[in-house]
Amino acid sequence: MSDNNSTPVARRSFLTRLGAGISVAGASLVAGAPEAAAQTTSAGGGRGAFQAARHTQDDWMDQLPGKHRFVFDTTSAAGFGSAVAYANNFLTASESGYGLKDPDGAVIVVARHFATPFAYKDAIWAKYGGMLAGVTSLNDPKTKQAPTINLFNAAGYEDLANMGTTVDTLIKRGVQFAVCQMATKFFAGMLAKSSGGNADAIYNEVVANLIPNSHIVPAGIVAVNRAQERGYTLASAV
Repeated sequence: MSDNNSTPVARRSFLTRLGAGISVAGASLVAGAPEAAAQTTSAGGGRGAFQAARHTQDDWMDQLPGKHRFVFDTTSAAGFGSAVAYANNFLTASESGYGLKDPDGAVIVVARHFATPFAYKDAIWAKYGGMLAGVTSLNDPKTKQAPTINLFNAAGYEDLANMGTTVDTLIKRGVQFAVCQMATKFFAGMLAKSSGGNADAIYNEVVANLIPNSHIVPAGIVAVNRAQERGYTLASAV
């Protein structure tokens, strides 16, 4: 179990590490500009409309069936919970208002930053919940203690941001989850330091216990960008 005094330190460390990763990623994008700025050229030599480069790592986004594409960006416990509720509302209203079925909507929830642990199964929360609560800042409202389950995939928590809609509900409706690898590696290191374990082993353990319909992505912020480049409308869940 982590104590309250370690929480700000862990969060600041995470923000610092993540900021450094973004700076490196930004430098890589600049260096790779010729590939990323794939633009058409008109017969007269002018430059046409911008067309983003495609990468095979993101092809799963195009493999989802759907007439409408929607991506939710989440960075906090409340944001993830809200996205679960909003994604469910989107599919429900598409059916009641337009006569569409769940496969007509391609929906992705990006779990990054402090929302990332909510893409982990109960087994991870049962083992590491005390430490994960230090960065998610969400205790179990029933016990007033650190969660031992994924609260957004449990019944009886209607007062949370998901308002009773569970992750399993979305999975059954075909919603997909993009899970931040950068954050997961950071958390694995944090958990290893706190528990005396091995960071690589814990990372592999966590990845083996992602919720169904999950895709581990290099960074959640990259997935947000790639989804929009592939025609997904963005909503930032707060």
